[in-house]
Amino acid sequence: MPFLSRNPATEASYGEFPSIDKATLLATLERVREAQKSWRDVPLAERAVAVQRLGSALLARRDELARLITEEMGKVQREARAEIEKCAQLCEYYATEGIAYLAPEPAAVPASRAYVAYQPLGVVLGIMPWNFPFWQVLRFAVPALLAGNGAAYKHAPNVPRCALALESLVLEAGLPPGLLTNLFIEDALVADAIASPHVHAVTVTGSERAGRAVAALAGVHLKKCILELGGSDPFVVLADADLEWTVRQAVKSRYVNCGQACIAAKRFILAPEIADAFVRQFVEQVATLKTGDPFDAATAMGPLARRDLRDHLDLQVRTAVSGGAQVLLGGHPETGPGWFYAPTVLDGITPASPVWQQELFGPVALIVRAHDEADALALANDTPYGLGSSVWSRDVTRAEQFAARIEAGCSYVNSLVKSNPRLPFGGIKNSGFGRELSSQGIREFTNVKTLWVRESGNL
Repeated sequence: MPFLSRNPATEASYGEFPSIDKATLLATLERVREAQKSWRDVPLAERAVAVQRLGSALLARRDELARLITEEMGKVQREARAEIEKCAQLCEYYATEGIAYLAPEPAAVPASRAYVAYQPLGVVLGIMPWNFPFWQVLRFAVPALLAGNGAAYKHAPNVPRCALALESLVLEAGLPPGLLTNLFIEDALVADAIASPHVHAVTVTGSERAGRAVAALAGVHLKKCILELGGSDPFVVLADADLEWTVRQAVKSRYVNCGQACIAAKRFILAPEIADAFVRQFVEQVATLKTGDPFDAATAMGPLARRDLRDHLDLQVRTAVSGGAQVLLGGHPETGPGWFYAPTVLDGITPASPVWQQELFGPVALIVRAHDEADALALANDTPYGLGSSVWSRDVTRAEQFAARIEAGCSYVNSLVKSNPRLPFGGIKNSGFGRELSSQGIREFTNVKTLWVRESGNL
């Protein structure tokens, strides 16, 4: 089947891109490996300069690339431009800090000399999602390339033009042809890609189902695997929170990118003292969000990326309502062309709700009313996911202690959950394992190699 590029706001088609067969896939991976063998011998400082050039190329083409994002997955333009700018910041960060992260580390042992070296593994295969079509690929590829690896990626089938643009950016930055390569392959060929002797590690950003399948295949072939999967992040509001500020941040956290973000707040767990006031202000603000043309500067929320995603979200909402949830706002697809869904707020969500163990990937907020602070913590942790979390309170010390007890890969106090190149990013439980970004992220795709050297005169 071809990869289809369609505008989710208008349903217009931008064309089809044919998928490749197994023979072409294996030959392509071999070419990536050959490019990597030369790249790994390029001095690290020169690789850093190339990564810096990639960041400059992103900024030079920012508006063009942002338009591609909006056309293919519906993100509003200001958010699409911000995604490209964040990718450029990632390049600058690793070009500046990555050399130190990969520097040999001496160890005090009874030898003439011993140290830990961070050497490339080879080729990293990325299985990538559509919701941040440039950021998600570059988040793994930039540190992997700087470390001397090659990278091949199977992008989501609904963003083929974004996938091709990534290849062109790397060539424009002067990196070797083939070092970062897009693979138009169907799901059935992922197993062959992982099995290829030219692939040495795998990373997945996507659903729990995709993560389990890829991790199983990587395990069969004994290849390193990093999983960044879904989340049902708790947004915990304690009784002494600054309500006006917190509500504004809650709206932003849930409805950015039309709610299609793994680290978006999804469960709003409220202390009883402020629950009614929070809900009233939250609904009032969500009701002002304008849904429509993502190229219109006044639009707050564009469409969902695909029709099937909208239909699945609507089924989840209807299931929640049938299980006792109350619709305070929205709760239905928008009429007319495009895959729009009304900004939605559901109250009365409890652990007995049919959607409690699920991730709702779209503009739907779940209101959860805790009995007290201890109950709020128990509710926050009562999920199969463990990606991000946030706690809101004027008492920062108390909130920090609360956040430390949340079972998640990251916890924020009085701030939205967001990925930052300076901090490791990833989850626990069904949200995956391994880390991206920071020093931990760049070292995930290296051979952490011990070198022990004794001078011959000491034998």
